[in-house]
Amino acid sequence: MASSPLNSKSHFRARSNSLPSRPHPLVIQCQEHLDSLKSSSSSSLSQKLDFLQNLHDCVEKLVQLPLTQEAILHEHQENSVNELLDGSLRLLDVCTTAKDSLLYTKECTRELQSIIRRRRSGEVELTVEAKKFPTSRKVVRKAILKAMESMKFMSKKGNSLSSSSTCNLVSLLREVEGVTLSTFESLMNFISGSTQAKPNSWFSVSKLMYTRRVACAQEAEENEFALVDAAIQSFLLNLTSKRDHSNNLQNQLENLETRIHDLEEGLEFLFRRLIKTRVALLNILNH
Repeated sequence: MASSPLNSKSHFRARSNSLPSRPHPLVIQCQEHLDSLKSSSSSSLSQKLDFLQNLHDCVEKLVQLPLTQEAILHEHQENSVNELLDGSLRLLDVCTTAKDSLLYTKECTRELQSIIRRRRSGEVELTVEAKKFPTSRKVVRKAILKAMESMKFMSKKGNSLSSSSTCNLVSLLREVEGVTLSTFESLMNFISGSTQAKPNSWFSVSKLMYTRRVACAQEAEENEFALVDAAIQSFLLNLTSKRDHSNNLQNQLENLETRIHDLEEGLEFLFRRLIKTRVALLNILNH
């Protein structure tokens, strides 16, 4: 079989010491970003998202190269591209779910912040609004659970695909899809935050708050979603004084809003790159 236009007489991976010629620089960059993500298990979520953004920025440029189109058509990989397109659509669905979850949580956060900031608001009004927050979190978790079930299906389908007849570019793109799924799973778990304790269990909530404090002291990155969940539970069960709670809750909500803003920016960047990559793959099939 003739060699691929993107990497003559060699595999896509740049690690081999016997390569007759070097792969395209974008291929090398993609593999480096991919390796960074694969070895980022101990990294913070922010770092993982940064790695993922760099990877998809590189992938977008790679799939738009005329040489990429030539390589895929040269290897007769139309069916593989169709599979990648199916995967890209599901990735977009998961990304949209994450964006919607953040937007919904942000709206509820701002409503609660508004009441706290209105000095004339009474405790009753704050309590009513605080009770709405756990309900909104349940809605978010339900949507996330559904998305994660879809992600499991994608992962199983990806593992079942035969790679014996695929060109190296397609294999690289499949790896990108896999690490993207894994990072999105981490993000979804992060947004889900802590498990809600039973409303009538003082001990459970106290234990939850203590566990979160210990965990946050040990982790490099705090989970603002979980901290707000615990603060809301504390207020509803009167585990802290109203003054302490009001100050603490307001701080936690502000931190959460900042975190949501950062995550929204990152997801919007990824969403645009996923769209552009999908369009490029569609153009290859329609060529």
